[in-house]
Amino acid sequence: MTATLSVEAAVERTIREPLIELEGVVKIYRTGKLEYPALRGVDLTIDGGQMVAVVGPSGSGKTTIMNMITGIDRPTAGSVVVDGQQIDELSEEQLAVWRGGNVGIVFQFFQLLPTLTALENAMLPLDFARRIPKRDRRGIAAHNLELVGLGEKLDHLPSELSGGEQQRVAIARALASDPKLIIGDEPTGNLDTQTAAEMFELLQRLNNEGKTVLYVTHDLELAARAGRVVTIRDGLVVGQ
Repeated sequence: MTATLSVEAAVERTIREPLIELEGVVKIYRTGKLEYPALRGVDLTIDGGQMVAVVGPSGSGKTTIMNMITGIDRPTAGSVVVDGQQIDELSEEQLAVWRGGNVGIVFQFFQLLPTLTALENAMLPLDFARRIPKRDRRGIAAHNLELVGLGEKLDHLPSELSGGEQQRVAIARALASDPKLIIGDEPTGNLDTQTAAEMFELLQRLNNEGKTVLYVTHDLELAARAGRVVTIRDGLVVGQ
């Protein structure tokens, strides 16, 4: 019994160690001589295994923070560390490889390729990463589609799926590399209320299985269901 408890405690400690650490993150966008400070010195730490909602008015810097954490954009100043890796120091090629293996991203408008089937869309990250033998990729993608409830629609094109089903494909695609971190940028923003609730329950289930889930939302009711809510205003964290 003691041995079992110590193993469980070790797992718990591992999950609760900081996964995301932003220190003094500044992001300034420049257009000609004009400057727009999107982030003004953000300090933010998120532990592994947390489910965190990021809220704030339009233009507050929510999506910019997500872009920092995923390596889609780089800070003007400060540092971004994810799972022990300071990603703002990586080259674009290194970032692409890192992102493919460590982060699953779910977008508001699904961003599925219209000429590919659900299975082929769910396979895309594996095809890009090329770390898994081609013969194994279909099985992994099919398993992930089964997890999100689309096991019977592997060969359907996006146009043959509802909005909720397309978002499920997007979540299956995000799971392709079995990342520790799932990022959602308004992942339920283009769905009706009932379908949005179903999508949230799916993200919650992934969180319960150990994934760290971080999502931006304008829906305060949906945000309140997260274990932690971070409020952004004028490029700063103003509440947690």
